[in-house]
Order: sequence, then structure tokens, then C-alpha cells
Amino acid sequence: MITGKTRVFYMVADPIDQVRTPEIFNKVLPLCNIDAVMVPLHVTPENLTKTVRELFKSETTAGMVLSIPHKTDAAELVDSRSKIAATANAVNAIRRNKEGKLEGDLFDGVGFVKSLDRYNMPYESKRVLLIGAGGAGSAIAVSLAACKPAHISVYDPESQRSVQLANSIEASFGVSCIAADNNDPAGFDVIINASPLGLKTSDPLPLPTENISASAVVCDILMKNQPTPLLKAALDGGSAVLPGFDMLILQTPLFLEFFGLTEVADFLRKDDSEVRKMLFPSELTWMVETA
Repeated sequence: MITGKTRVFYMVADPIDQVRTPEIFNKVLPLCNIDAVMVPLHVTPENLTKTVRELFKSETTAGMVLSIPHKTDAAELVDSRSKIAATANAVNAIRRNKEGKLEGDLFDGVGFVKSLDRYNMPYESKRVLLIGAGGAGSAIAVSLAACKPAHISVYDPESQRSVQLANSIEASFGVSCIAADNNDPAGFDVIINASPLGLKTSDPLPLPTENISASAVVCDILMKNQPTPLLKAALDGGSAVLPGFDMLILQTPLFLEFFGLTEVADFLRKDDSEVRKMLFPSELTWMVETA
């Protein structure tokens, strides 16, 4: 029940219909007797800064999670950000501290690496191809770089973004990282789609699937249309696949801790099976059963 004391978390994105974070928050918060809800907000980029600053003027605003395409812009509007967020130049969570300042952090990458670990998908000393150098892609690149892959290639049609990310990764971690001039997956061990391609059924594939090795791990972080055409093609070719649901589920305790809800974070860490069943499509329920 929503009351006058209910605290409000916001999920901000453009578009908004693909987000799944409100489902998780609104399932686990009542189970822990927390008087709070998460509300999705469709906010266009030109309205992001004003919307964020106005919402945090309210004492009942408990925190904010951000998705496509706001993570990079959000990094510029907060008053301070974590080292990971600064390296990736992206933020996907904002809170207000006791002094009224806005603090930002980034959890996509940690959630992604945890999802690889959950399914025993190796990435250390592996060659990684990352499609998309936006907020989520940058977060994934930073977290993977900390785990010492052999090499990371970043491809983004906006080449300047991939160049900046590759330079930042090499400077911060000393890992071989380049801005790729094409999206060819041949020769890569871990292939990740962190671009928006696949949100629309009319979208082209993010890469030529005929060049994916059967031994490769193929990941698509999208929260919509799963399994995506990319993952279906990879499955048909014999590759192991990973949708983005576990990346979200496994970073949610980090969101909750960031917002001061340690007891809810611990609750979800102990058993997230019901949340996973809620998010995973029927075609991929075998992942729920075998993790």
C-alpha cells in the first residue's frame, strides 16, 4: 500500500518500456517490509538534468536508476562519482547525501562480470569483442579490464566514443584495448552486444553471426526481445549464450546497498530464484535451472 510516508525510487530511460528494474524493486521491497516503490519515468535527453535535479528536491525521493541513453549525461550532472563511474564516464545510479549533494555510481559492469561467473563463463586471458561504447558498454569494459582479459576490442559506429573508451581502459588498467574499425567477431572468445540494436524487431544484427566461433560465449545485455536474434543465431551455431537478465539481477543488491537498503540487498543475495523466474523468457528457463 502506498501511503504518505512511502519513499519513491525512480527508473529513468528513453525509451522506457524495456526496463525491468521496477519489477525487481517492487517485488523485493514489500517482502522486506520496506515502505517504498520504484516508478518508471520516460525522460528525453534534453529534459534529463532538470528532471533529476527537481526530483531530488523532494525528501521522499529515495534514489534513481538510469538506463539508455542517460548514463553518460548523468555522469556530468552529479556532484561526485565513484572511480569506476569516472573511468567509464557513466553513471547508472544516483543518490542524495546528507549535505544534499548528488552522488553517482555505476554497477552494470560488476553485474555483468558476476553473471559470467554464475555460469562459469571464462573471461580472464580471453579475447573480448564489445559492441557499443555507451554507458553500459563502458561499464562492462571497465569491469572486464580489471579482471585481466588478454585483449578488448570496442566497436561503436560513433568511433570517437570507442577511441575514448579504449584509451581510458589502457591508461587505467594496462590491458590491451583498441577501438575496432569493424564488428567482425572472428577470433574472439567473448562477444558482447552492449548496443541498443535489438530493441526494435526491425533492427539489423549487431554483428555478422556467421563468423562467431562455436567455442565463443555470446552475450546480449538487452532487457527486451530475449532471446534476441543474435543469441538465437549463436545458439544455432553451438555457442554458449548469456542474456542480460542476470547482469541486472546481480547488480540489484549493489543498487540497494548504494541506496542504504543493506537488509534488502542481503535478502536478494541469499535467494534470487523468484526474480530470475520472473525475468527469464521460457526459451531460456534452462539457465534458471542450471545456474
